[in-house]
Formats: sequence, structure tokens, C-alpha cells
Amino acid sequence: MPGGGRRRSHRCLGLPGNCRSLSVEDVVTVEMDRERVDEVVSPGEVEDALRWLATRKEGEPFRFLRYAIEEPASQSAAALRSLVAPSAVLSAESPELRAFAVWGLVADEIGKLGSAGDSRRRNTLMAAFRIPPAPGETAWKGTLEDRFDQLRRLRGVFGERPPTTTAPMHKAWKRAVGDLAGCLAGKSASLDEQGWRFYIDIGRAVEVAGDERGGWKARAASKGAQPVFVERMVVTVVMHRRTALRRITERDIVAREDGVDGYRVHALTGWTHEPEEIPVTALWACRLVTSPGVQPGDPVRARLRFRRPLRQGERYSFVSEALDGELDEERLWINVDVDHHGIAPGMCAPDGRPVAGLTLQIAFDDQCVPETCWWYAEQTEYERRCRPPDGDPHLLPVEDGFVRHTFIDGCHPRENYGIAFRWKSS
Repeated sequence: MPGGGRRRSHRCLGLPGNCRSLSVEDVVTVEMDRERVDEVVSPGEVEDALRWLATRKEGEPFRFLRYAIEEPASQSAAALRSLVAPSAVLSAESPELRAFAVWGLVADEIGKLGSAGDSRRRNTLMAAFRIPPAPGETAWKGTLEDRFDQLRRLRGVFGERPPTTTAPMHKAWKRAVGDLAGCLAGKSASLDEQGWRFYIDIGRAVEVAGDERGGWKARAASKGAQPVFVERMVVTVVMHRRTALRRITERDIVAREDGVDGYRVHALTGWTHEPEEIPVTALWACRLVTSPGVQPGDPVRARLRFRRPLRQGERYSFVSEALDGELDEERLWINVDVDHHGIAPGMCAPDGRPVAGLTLQIAFDDQCVPETCWWYAEQTEYERRCRPPDGDPHLLPVEDGFVRHTFIDGCHPRENYGIAFRWKSS
């Protein structure tokens, strides 16, 4: 195997990544990482990083590995330095592909520990780091204790009879995490650039196989759905009087097939008549391409073309804006129509910043603040018009003219999600 060791065959199906040019900031980060690689990374340091990674409740391991590489001044970077710094030899690759390489190495070494006949260690490590599949083909739960509890379903692994507590799992974890740390410290120090590349496909395959995030899985998309899954979508709407003057949308997507080179866009808001197309502007990492409708009278079709075609499983981020010139129209809601493969369950950082899922945030005109706001999900147009009763959790406070909601439960294809409002009487 490149970089030392014997190459083994894998059933994982992965896809090669794409190189990118380096900015000055990237070069500085890479040089810092290379300096850190020169230090001797001890198994103890790696074990501390593994324990930190396994005890995160608010996200999957791959997300923290990627963030640690993207943001070298973050808490994740400080905690995971011993894991991610050796991958700095992949200086020409994106942070995502570096994270895939680290994640692939971790998953591969976990598999090797189990090949010695000690399935307790392997299954305990799979639970700790949420490597699929979970027992019963379910999804791994949020806390380490809950994941260890899921292991009690396994027959014949932790005793002939299912254990009544998670004590056997904690005992296996104490030994297994130290063994894994020793293996990772030795292997990562011996890998050259080509050796690290071997693990990119393994990490990508493990991440794709674990798409049932947090026990949630989107319903099947329709045949004509856009072939992307949205990991994060933030829609910021700036109101002018009672209309949506500007609508800025940030999207972090994952391609569901090879060759995805763009995204169809349309912005629908709560018109008092039939919806109409709103002009769209490309703001970041995309360009607008338009074409006439198929039939006379059809609206102009707009597509945000990406900077390059994506491969299946590849992530991409882009930003667009919709502008509305009909300033006399009264909007009754801000709506998102899910015409793709769904949106991940929502998640916010401790400071309230949305880091996953769909988030809608509206800045109202100081002269036109609604009487009340509420969020809706998977409702008909009639249902979304009906104000929930006082005390209902769907009601949203309008603080200083701002309102925000993150859809915690995820968003399914062919459904609509949004924020509705009732205006004060003239």
C-alpha cells in the first residue's frame, strides 16, 4: 500500500476529489500544519483527540474534522490537531478532501482492530464514532452513552445474553480507544501524500453510507427532483413595507449523482395572487444562466451554474439573491419549496448561528411590523394562513423587527416550509 503497509481490498465505493488553487491564507495554514507535523505526535495526544471527537453531541465526526482544517483557530482545530495536522501533506487538496482522508484512516484502522477476532472493540469504536451501520440498521444516537446502549441489541458480542447495563461497552471503550490511538499515531506519521490519498475514497464512502443523520432520513424524491441534498440553507429576507424586497439564500449541498453542474432557482413568496418568478442574481461561486420557457407565456427559467461539475457525494456552497420590484404587493408568508432530495435536520451553534438544516430569518420594515408570525411545515395554502392559538409552539416572537426559525426536524422532498405572518389592520 502506498505510504507503507499492505493494501487491502475494500467494498467501499468512493469518488476522487478535485484539486483547487491555494490562497495566501491556505498557504499560511498549510505551513503551520507542516510545522506541527514536525513535532512528535504521541498516542496520548491522539487518544485525547479521539475522546473529544467521540463525545460531541451536536454533530458527526466528519463535520468536526472538516471544520478543524477549515478554521485553524477554532476549538475543533485545537482539540483535533494531532489527528488532522499530519494530513497537511495534501496541501493541494480542499479541506473537505483532507477531512475525508483523515476520516478514512480512522475508519480503516477501526476495521483492522476488529479483524483480530475482538468484535467488542470494533463495535464499541463504531458506536463511538457513529460508523454505519448501527444495530438493527437504525441510525446512531446523539450521546456516547446512548450509542453504547444501542450495542445491547447485539447478540453474542457482549455476552451470551444481552447485558442489562452499558458497563461492558465502557470497559471495551477504555481499551479500544487507546489501541486505536496507538495505531493512528504510528500510521499517520508514516504516510506520504500518495498514502493519504488512498484513504480519501474510504472516508467519502463511510460518510455517504451514514447519511441518515440523527435518526432522520428524507422521503424519496420525485423523478424530476434536482439531484442534490441540502446540508445547510439559510434564507435571509429583507422586507420593504409589506413585500419581500431582497431574499438572500446560502446553500451547502451534496451532489446525489455525477455531473451536477447547477441548480434551478425560483423564489416564491406569499402573494395574494398566483406566484410569479422573481429575478435572481448570482452572488457567490455560481453564475446565472437563463432560458425562455417551453411554451409561450411560461416564466423565464433560471439556473445557477456552478464553477465545475460535481461528482456524487461532493459538497458545494453557493449564494444567490432574489429581488422583487413589485413593492406594492402584500406578502403573507415566506416559503421554501423543496424540489430536490431534502434538507438535513436543523442545528445551531451555541451562539445561535445556524450550522445545518433550513433556517429562515426575516428583517421587517420598521414601519410595517406584523401583528404576529408563525412557522409552518408541510401544510396546504389554506392551513398556512390560519394563525395558531396562543401558546402554540409554532408562534414566533418578533424581536426588534427580526424573526428567525430553524427547522429542527428536517425537510422532505415535495413539501413546503416557511414563516407566515398576519399584518396589523390599516
